Amino acid sequence: MELGKKQTLKIVQQVDFGVYLAEESDTEAKNRVLLPAKQVPSWAKPGDLLPVFLYRDSKDRLIATTNEPKLMLGEVGVLTVSATGKIGAFLDWGLEKDLFLPFKEQTSHVNVGDEVLVAVYTDKSDRLCATMNVYKYLENDSEYKTGDQVRGTLYLISHDFGGYVAVDNRYSALIPKREMYGDFKAGQVIEARVTRVKEDGRLNLSVREKAYLQIGMDAEKILKLIDSYDGALPFNDKASPETINRECGMSKNEFKRAVGNLLKKGVIKITEKGILRI
Repeated sequence: MELGKKQTLKIVQQVDFGVYLAEESDTEAKNRVLLPAKQVPSWAKPGDLLPVFLYRDSKDRLIATTNEPKLMLGEVGVLTVSATGKIGAFLDWGLEKDLFLPFKEQTSHVNVGDEVLVAVYTDKSDRLCATMNVYKYLENDSEYKTGDQVRGTLYLISHDFGGYVAVDNRYSALIPKREMYGDFKAGQVIEARVTRVKEDGRLNLSVREKAYLQIGMDAEKILKLIDSYDGALPFNDKASPETINRECGMSKNEFKRAVGNLLKKGVIKITEKGILRI
């Protein structure tokens, strides 16, 4: 019998409070599990085979259910936080007993109602739990290629490496640190472009367009920012990369390219203190 997975078992005994199930090959039914009465189909009788899912009840006893969980062992998906407590959070996964998400398996703070990307695993006590550290559960065999547009969940932000993304909530991808311009937060759903498919199949992404397309978009963004400052931006292209990233959500080189584009069009003027709209 496999915890956290769906399998077909045989009814070996019927009792007032349900039926006991065992593997068909277990002729003596030494290993059996209870399917509660409210879960037993009206037509079921001893000897019948039933597809069930195995998990543990509130007393950590192995139990069967005919209900379909939203995620099974090793699978990755989005679940809703139904409750929070001192030791972690609890997720609605379609069964009577919620799925436990321990504090140590949370990559960001969660609240009731939040939708979080998680994987299902078994802890040291052989109980099914959820983790937001989904990296090792993601696949590397997508059919995406360089230039493709993808959609995914940003599940972890590393100051050293960048943003880790689950493309289609299934495939492993990374937005490299050099591409992390703008406001990002864990749990955010993003649209991105594949910039590289690594030898191991993992994807590198960019949330920005190709340079020749991005310049025009950045130029429009800068004009709107200038307008928000009543036509006089209080810094120019000599400002620090940190200031430019904070105010514009782009790198210094991207900012300079867009400003150059606006200069050529004759819509701005650069001064020692800032940029004016003409």
